[in-house]
Amino acid sequence: MEKTHKILNDPVYGFISIPYGIVFDLVEHPYFQRLRSIKQVSLTHYVYPGALHTRFHHALGALHLMGEAVKSLKSKGVKINKKEAEAVMIAILLHDIGHGPFSHTLEHTLIEAHHEELSLLFMERLNDEFGGKLDLAIRIFKGEYKKHFLHQLVTGQLDMDRMDYLNRDSYFTGVSEGVIGYDRIIKMLNVADDRLVVEQKGIYSVERFLTSRRIMYWQVYLHKTVVSAEQMLILVLQRARQLAERGDQLWAPPSLDYFLHNRVTSADFLNRRNDLLDCFAALDDTDITSAVKAWQKHSDALLSYLSFGLINRRLFRLEFSNEPFPEAYLNSIRAALRGCKDLPRGAAELFLINGEESNSAYTLNKEEIMVLTKEGTVVPMSKISDFGIAPRTFRKYFICYPKEIRGELAGGDT
Repeated sequence: MEKTHKILNDPVYGFISIPYGIVFDLVEHPYFQRLRSIKQVSLTHYVYPGALHTRFHHALGALHLMGEAVKSLKSKGVKINKKEAEAVMIAILLHDIGHGPFSHTLEHTLIEAHHEELSLLFMERLNDEFGGKLDLAIRIFKGEYKKHFLHQLVTGQLDMDRMDYLNRDSYFTGVSEGVIGYDRIIKMLNVADDRLVVEQKGIYSVERFLTSRRIMYWQVYLHKTVVSAEQMLILVLQRARQLAERGDQLWAPPSLDYFLHNRVTSADFLNRRNDLLDCFAALDDTDITSAVKAWQKHSDALLSYLSFGLINRRLFRLEFSNEPFPEAYLNSIRAALRGCKDLPRGAAELFLINGEESNSAYTLNKEEIMVLTKEGTVVPMSKISDFGIAPRTFRKYFICYPKEIRGELAGGDT
């Protein structure tokens, strides 16, 4: 009997399967295999040492959950034909294929384009290569297909992307607060008027899912040490680009060297799609890491200081605040940076990072999660009386600077 699926052992879900045919061929493609070398959660392993899983793991996990969701919906009488099922699985498989090194961290630093734009360009390039077999997947990904619920399964407030990354990131970080009842939520999904809905008896599982997502953001993704490491990596690449643009000698792997010497935008990718996608596809975490290791010995004191700190986990101090930091406090930090003899010249201009982070457990800006009540009506989640998650954006301001100066500052954590 001919095999129809490739079986893999996933640490989160156990045995999962990849159907042979176009889906398996896409997994085998070099563009997708590249995701093995891109960490799912960037520099989070600086805090949670086990968080070394990759975008490759995540994409396969999301593919598995999509298969489960399609099976569950079909068992409830939702009409999904074979072509649609294959297409929505392709869409979720490739939803993150446009990520660059260290995932979100270097977005708009190395290249001035969003990963979703690049994912779509990769899908269109693969569609050319596979003779139009991704046509329907692309329409679903873009939200242009008549069955809108298929798009919502790929990208929405209750999609298979979020369902997998919360489970997977929780598993590899060991942060149990991120564990969600993904199997129950999937079983509670249904479709009404071509829109994805969740049955009312699943509302508490959804509430747990949203709460877990908020906790994971502040405890893992936006942990102060993680943010500090990511901000330092951004500074390293910005400084390297400054040096490259003024003609200084700067070793880098060829794939990285191109993007240091050329500012590439979304428009460039559209105009020179194939060439630039090939350049971008050659770039992964290993290129950045090898360059930063080499730059520890660079003659530029600012670049070598930052690179040494990042490689050896000598990270900047980070302070969070619920309000913007007073200008007087920022000026005191700048003065301390200028007066610190342990720091290279130019530290005051480069080494004070001032920014903000935000997170919404549930938002009204995107399509709301819709609830199918016991009476058969469909209402937004925010209108359910016993729904305990308020639609609100939580915002924190941060400053980041070298620890060498903290003894000279009167202020502490804000």
